Amino acid sequence: MSLVGKKFPSIAVDAISEMGDNLKINIFEEATKNNKKVLLFWYPKDFTFVCPTELHAFQAALPEFEKRNTIVIGASCDTSEVHFAWLNTPKNNGGIEGVTYPILADTNRNLSNILGILDVDSTEYSEETDSVIVEGSNVTFRATYLIDETGKIFHESVNDMPLGRNVNEYLRMVDAYTHIQEKGEVCPANWEAGKEAMSADRNSTAAYLSLN
Repeated sequence: MSLVGKKFPSIAVDAISEMGDNLKINIFEEATKNNKKVLLFWYPKDFTFVCPTELHAFQAALPEFEKRNTIVIGASCDTSEVHFAWLNTPKNNGGIEGVTYPILADTNRNLSNILGILDVDSTEYSEETDSVIVEGSNVTFRATYLIDETGKIFHESVNDMPLGRNVNEYLRMVDAYTHIQEKGEVCPANWEAGKEAMSADRNSTAAYLSLN
C-alpha cells in the first residue's frame, strides 16, 4: 500500500555516523525539527555489488541535495558494526570509504516492516517450535522515500535488487516539489528546474501542450 501523502512513521532507529558514533535517528523528526526535506534510501546488504555504487552516487550528489535543503540518509538491515566495517573499506576494494551521511541499522526490521519493503515470500507459524518461519531473504528492496518539512512523504519508489537508482531523478523530484511549494503550480512530464510549469486548470494545460 502506498504511503505517498501520509506522514512518515515516527520511530527511532539505530544508525551509525561516518566516524563510528552510534546514533538513534527518527526520520520524521529529522524533517520536522530541522525544517528540511529528507531523502531516505534503502539498499539490500552491505558488502554486495550494486549497493556500493549507489552509496557513492548519493555521496557524490550530496552537495546538490544540501543546496536544496535536503538531508540524505542511507539504510539497510545490517548492524552498525557491519556498516562501520564497510565505511572503513576502500572504494577500490568494494567499500564505501568516503561516505559521510548516516546509515540506519534496522536490525530488528521495525521500520522496514512498517514500510512493507522486505523481501519476504511467505511466513508460516510453526506450532512445534512456537515460531514464525520466513521464506525469502528478509532484507529490503531498493526503496526510496522523499519526505517534506512537515514529515509528509511526497515520493516513494521501490526497485528490485538488481536495479540501481538514478540519483539525478531524485534531485529533479526535489526541485519539482519545491517549485510546487513555492509557486503553487504543477509540474508536467519531464519538467526540470528552470522550465515552464503550469497552473492546475484546463486552459493552462491546453496552452502548455500547444507549445510542447
